[in-house]
Amino acid sequence: MTSTSLPSPSSTPVQRRIIWGVRILLALAFGAAGAAKLAGVPQMVQVFEAIGFGQWFRYLTGLVEVGGALLLLVPATGFLGGLLLAATMVCAVATHLGLIGGNPAPAVVLGLLSGFVAWRTWPASRPAAAVA
Repeated sequence: MTSTSLPSPSSTPVQRRIIWGVRILLALAFGAAGAAKLAGVPQMVQVFEAIGFGQWFRYLTGLVEVGGALLLLVPATGFLGGLLLAATMVCAVATHLGLIGGNPAPAVVLGLLSGFVAWRTWPASRPAAAVA
């Protein structure tokens, strides 16, 4: 048996376009956010100072976000990218609620959209004869 993380062949063309639209939107959002963290934008430095784990955590988070954005853009790795970014946003919501305050709504929305991509690109097992 093999697996793939492409949308189900039973998906309509409109559904596939919606999934790709969300993937591209998320890749742009997470790519920009990760790049801001890696570039040391003062607001990001302040946020991670408030978190209290040190600036290494800002770099790690930036790498995870940029990496997840890239995974979303590769058809075979969309599931992994969506899952990684959804988990990252769960941690971001917890950080907002428990450590730094502020509005967690953007992280909630990005997390839900990432979860949607992971769900819609869930690796589907197919019989070996169907793949060959």
